[in-house]
Amino acid sequence: MTTLLRNIGELVTNDPTSGDRYGIMRDAALEFDDGVVTWVGLDSEVPRRTVDEAEIVDIGGRCVIPGFVDSHTHLAFAGERSLEFAARMAGKPYTAGGIATTVAATRAATDDELRTLIGARIHEMRAQGTTTVEIKTGYGLTVEHEERLARIAREFTEHVTFLGAHVVPAEYVGNAEDYVDLVCGEMLDAVAPFVTAIDVFCEDGAFTVEQSRRIIRAGLDRGLDGRIHAGQLGESTSVQMALEEGVLSIDHATYLSLGDIDELRTGDAVVTLLPGSDFSTRQPYPDARRLLDAGVHVALATNCNPGSSYTSSMAFCIAMAVREMRMTPSEALWAATAGGAMALGRDDIGFLEVGKRAHIVELDAPNHVHLAYRPGENLVRNVWS
Repeated sequence: MTTLLRNIGELVTNDPTSGDRYGIMRDAALEFDDGVVTWVGLDSEVPRRTVDEAEIVDIGGRCVIPGFVDSHTHLAFAGERSLEFAARMAGKPYTAGGIATTVAATRAATDDELRTLIGARIHEMRAQGTTTVEIKTGYGLTVEHEERLARIAREFTEHVTFLGAHVVPAEYVGNAEDYVDLVCGEMLDAVAPFVTAIDVFCEDGAFTVEQSRRIIRAGLDRGLDGRIHAGQLGESTSVQMALEEGVLSIDHATYLSLGDIDELRTGDAVVTLLPGSDFSTRQPYPDARRLLDAGVHVALATNCNPGSSYTSSMAFCIAMAVREMRMTPSEALWAATAGGAMALGRDDIGFLEVGKRAHIVELDAPNHVHLAYRPGENLVRNVWS
């Protein structure tokens, strides 16, 4: 059935051929059929055959944007860590060690319990305008449990990332190299049928730069996309290594040197910023303005997880990016849609152009600026995907 959205006050397409990079049109209309955008233009120029044949939805002068693309989440978990959050707010520093708490709870959960938990989180995200989500493993850290997390996550999204290298589990403390061997070998073999990317937490307390290189290469050799958690807790050579290995996305990137910026501006990797983590851990916010002014492609994602960013709201991340990271509302929305698509290696989502997927969000607002202007409000009125 063909659907025609008419009387759109502001339409954000991210199509640069429509004017600027953001492809913002006013007094617009959009047609889609069978999940694909089939026509975009001014409301006054809607083809007669569309008016005669389509189901017409009057948007009433409100704003329409692409669905959010949340390219970095850890939704496959059980349990919660609110006391850890409270301790941080009282002054305890953030470290990688709290992950072990979630590993224990997740291992103890049944498959059906995990399905229920993930499904509820996906439902919550969709209600807030997220139409594409990536899910990482990483709270199992055994062959058996990483395989089941990957398998269950694949029931909810095609974008599943293997993060067996989240931290070194308790049973391998003092034998990190043996655990890296396991991640690169038997564990990777077990999850490979269900995942599309490999990731590693490259930080003090997790994995070294050279261990991370081994893990990324193992995934690339299996045809997976490369990702990395890098520069969250301090500067290192992790960004340089990631660029050398050709990763698709470098995530967190709170601490970047001038040399890192110079290399990022000439590379192909997307830098995925996760302001929910910086909010929840009281870490400094990344300097998004410096990245954007250097011409680096930037994405925004929630990093939804129980320890360092328990939010499912992309709009909240947009508001923080505008307030704390000096992004404009248009830059932040692009990063949360087209930028997220780039971080996943997709060009058919995050845009509202003819031939792209019809992942569409109607806001109960006259323009996209309200996403940052009204923080804490869910402005999503309708979602099509």
